[in-house]
Amino acid sequence: MGDDVPLAVLVVLLVTLLLLSAFFSGSETALMSLNRYQLRHKAREGHRGAILAERLLKRPDRLLGLILFGNNLANAALIAIVTLIAASIGGEPAVAVAIPLLTIVVLIFAETAPKTLAALHPERLAFPAALVYYPLQFLTWPFVWLINMCSNALLFLLGVRGKGAQLHSLTQEELRTLVYEAGSRISTRYRKMLISILDLEKVTVDDVMVPHNEIVGIDLDNDITEIQRVIAESGHTRLPVYREHIDQVLGVLHLRRLANLSERAIERDTLRKLLSEPYFVPEGTPLSTQLVQFQRRRQRIALVVDEYGDIQGIVTLEDILEEIVGEFTTDPADEDDDVVREGSNSWIVDGSANIRELNRSQDWDLPTDGPKTVNGLIVEMLETIPEPRTCLKISGYPIEIVESDDTRIRSVRIGQRIEAADSGG
Repeated sequence: MGDDVPLAVLVVLLVTLLLLSAFFSGSETALMSLNRYQLRHKAREGHRGAILAERLLKRPDRLLGLILFGNNLANAALIAIVTLIAASIGGEPAVAVAIPLLTIVVLIFAETAPKTLAALHPERLAFPAALVYYPLQFLTWPFVWLINMCSNALLFLLGVRGKGAQLHSLTQEELRTLVYEAGSRISTRYRKMLISILDLEKVTVDDVMVPHNEIVGIDLDNDITEIQRVIAESGHTRLPVYREHIDQVLGVLHLRRLANLSERAIERDTLRKLLSEPYFVPEGTPLSTQLVQFQRRRQRIALVVDEYGDIQGIVTLEDILEEIVGEFTTDPADEDDDVVREGSNSWIVDGSANIRELNRSQDWDLPTDGPKTVNGLIVEMLETIPEPRTCLKISGYPIEIVESDDTRIRSVRIGQRIEAADSGG
């Protein structure tokens, strides 16, 4: 046959088969390296190559069968052509040299190089290849079906089951990694918001509620002048109404309902008629759950209760939204009430300050998996209420007790974090 076919034709066939082998090898790597979520996004946008690639990857066994069938066919033909060319040039000695040389050429130009290129830029090769493979799979269906039937039977005997390739759901941590690695594609602000949404399940109502001792409400046992003063000076639109103490709550008053009443018309009986039923939620409720409950119940405020039914605090819809987008309702004049900068590297912090809010406002990293306030954090670590001038370190932050009494720590001095320090006390 080598004498019947011109040498130039054989060389052209050799180069063509080498390119085909490179195409099959590179396209296999490209298609298998595609990011399935980016692929689905492009397919939904109507990209023709992405649509076909997504269809092909739904049955990877068929796709691989087609690619390997074509690749092995091209490589077998390469060996035959090289043998003919070598035999026509130098006989059997030339054939003995040509086959090892062909192996090296195929390894470099038809395997390593195209697969490396495909791994670096999968979409550039995968989408055009999908335009070729999609019609080709119908033309080669009998051969591919036979190959798949044999390979799937072997896998079945080995205990491997499953049909097709499914796009598995991402875990929360995987989603977090995707958001972090989005880089400049997502602005820093939106990236923080997305991370905050993912963290809603880790944060509970206890972390963001207004604690029991800081609740602003209306005590119906007070004289009417005091009640009117609380209403006039309140910075909230909804206030709990109770008798004697917050645990005897009667309802929630929306101050908008007082808009049409004169100051003289505000009486105890009038207020009681305007109350809404109080909404109670158990402590420890994740913010993601509470957000859904607020939406379902069309509520914006809830009273957090412990296992004994005692009120521990108040959580609002705004508190949850601020966990996602940051502070947006706080009066700037009140922002520094809990933290006062003392020097370039130290701050005076109120003992009742919420740790999560401190971390957010000061960009600190105090532990939030235990007590919610600075006072609680220090007392839990020392297992006692420390005297003033007591010093300790928490998560690398030097802390000095400034003022304390028999019941709690009133204020502390927190220094700049020392990275090399351990988190012990």
